[in-house]
Amino acid sequence: MTARKVSCLGPCGSYSALAAETLCKGYERILCANFPQVIEKLLAGEVDCAVIPIENSIQGGVLQNLDLLEREEVFAVEETVLKIDHRLALKEGVRLCEVKRVYSHEQAIGQCSKFLQKNLPQAQYIFTESTAKSLELIGEDSAGIVGGHISANGIVLSQENIADEKCNYTRFLRLVRKENHLPKHSDMVFLCAACAHKAGALLKLLQAFAEYGLNLTRIESRPMKDVFGEYRFFIEFAGDIAEERVRSALDRAKQECTQFRILGAYSRKSDMEASGQ
Repeated sequence: MTARKVSCLGPCGSYSALAAETLCKGYERILCANFPQVIEKLLAGEVDCAVIPIENSIQGGVLQNLDLLEREEVFAVEETVLKIDHRLALKEGVRLCEVKRVYSHEQAIGQCSKFLQKNLPQAQYIFTESTAKSLELIGEDSAGIVGGHISANGIVLSQENIADEKCNYTRFLRLVRKENHLPKHSDMVFLCAACAHKAGALLKLLQAFAEYGLNLTRIESRPMKDVFGEYRFFIEFAGDIAEERVRSALDRAKQECTQFRILGAYSRKSDMEASGQ
């Protein structure tokens, strides 16, 4: 029997790889260099599913991935939430005053800005494609920010989480190709929509969910790429896709939109106590 495969952002040890392990136990992980490649592997049929981060509790939506979800023919069917534990990684014997560069993912560096400004004001911050990738770049005058679950020979991690906010979580979605079977039930429904650029249009869209007693858990706007000054809204609400009131609310909402697409209907794999991105 051919092993099932899941694509995610690498290298091994990245939070994305950890999320893929959580969501797809027993799957072979195909580690990719960037998020577009993660999706490309899925669309090409090289993997059975893909795992990407979609939102961080401190910095908000992962904007690149919101755009990918809207643009590509994929569908979210499962979610997990992982606790983020950022540690400063140094070569053994290297002192903070010797560090000239700090490598890590853009979000990790942003989430540790207070620590960096206080303890490494002399350092240049250089973005990498993942937190785990920074391990390869740590040298005698450079450091990295990695997950607390990482270990490597000759590398010492800070004893404490260096993030500005210790209560730091990232949400990940498991994606399948759009043509695959959709779940019969869900805890959450996720969609993107654009409405007419006129007074009250967004209110009418949101009222469609309020009238059916559905709780919106997230709403975020993104500029429309082809229409300057107009926006697309990413909306998530708690609901079972099989329920009649959910389907009625979606039908009603669609009538208020110029563009409308369901991005996912998913269950939650773990709660806010899960650890590890």
